[in-house]
Amino acid sequence: MLGFLDLILLLASLGVTLVFLVPLTGVLVRFRANYNPRGLQLDAEGGAQPHTGPIIQSYFGMMHRVYTIEGISGLYKGLMPTLLSTLVVTLMIVVFLDTPTPSHNKYRAPETGILGTLFYSIVMMLVALPTAIITYRSITTPLKLPYFNALKSIRILLTPTERRKPWVLYLTPGLLAAEVLHIAVVVLGLGPLRRVLLPMSDESSFGDISPVRLAIYLVIVCLSTAVLTPLEVIATRLAIQRNHASSEYNSVSQEVDGDAEEAHEFAGAGEDVIGLRNEEDPYVGLVDCAKRIIDEEGWPALYRAWWLTLLGSLGSAVTP
Repeated sequence: MLGFLDLILLLASLGVTLVFLVPLTGVLVRFRANYNPRGLQLDAEGGAQPHTGPIIQSYFGMMHRVYTIEGISGLYKGLMPTLLSTLVVTLMIVVFLDTPTPSHNKYRAPETGILGTLFYSIVMMLVALPTAIITYRSITTPLKLPYFNALKSIRILLTPTERRKPWVLYLTPGLLAAEVLHIAVVVLGLGPLRRVLLPMSDESSFGDISPVRLAIYLVIVCLSTAVLTPLEVIATRLAIQRNHASSEYNSVSQEVDGDAEEAHEFAGAGEDVIGLRNEEDPYVGLVDCAKRIIDEEGWPALYRAWWLTLLGSLGSAVTP
């Protein structure tokens, strides 16, 4: 088990990491979630009107908009769910997975072969999915959430249906499919290719790797970004799409009774940072989401902040 000083140092490093990670993640989520249709929209009477929401073309443009409208506190939306989930995972690793001799290397999934790694990754995704949904919604909501009143925040972020039946979060149309496909590409595609092309151990270095093999793998990583980025954008859109239940609408459409009573008590301050899609016209699956993003916003919307996905993949490539 870790000693007291080791634990303090671990928590301190975790805090420093979150100071930088939370704003960067929050900007990424909002940039990918921002609804920016190209064409005219129909009003309640069926007439055409131009889109009036924010038009943000870059990651750093979104960062500037968040800071301008909401200030530092806006950059730290999603801090509490991120902090709580990270603490729980860290303490579980320390308590259940640490060895008698403390190791300060990063924690890695157990080596159980390709299928074992796939199963492990999917299970971990299922465990983390509700927290991820709450985090994404807390980042994208125009409402100001209290830091130390989790129940009040939950009433804002989750619909009455989701609060009564939490498992409905797993039934969000297309979300699980997007997450599993993302895991499959990484575990079944990039993982084996990395082990074949870059057979590195903790003692080896890039000097032991063939330049040709390294170049081939880097090309593959770049090509994989073309698949992974759209899946990440789609997963973001589907995660913030709230699940409602009404006999008069689709299961993910607007819930007529019981939803507005929670939201009207908390007024958003000033201009909204991002535009959100109308909940009365939801995405009904992974393919539907991809198709409608392309039709309504253009295919570049599927590749927002693609370079961050690429940097993440390259980072995993150079890590033993």
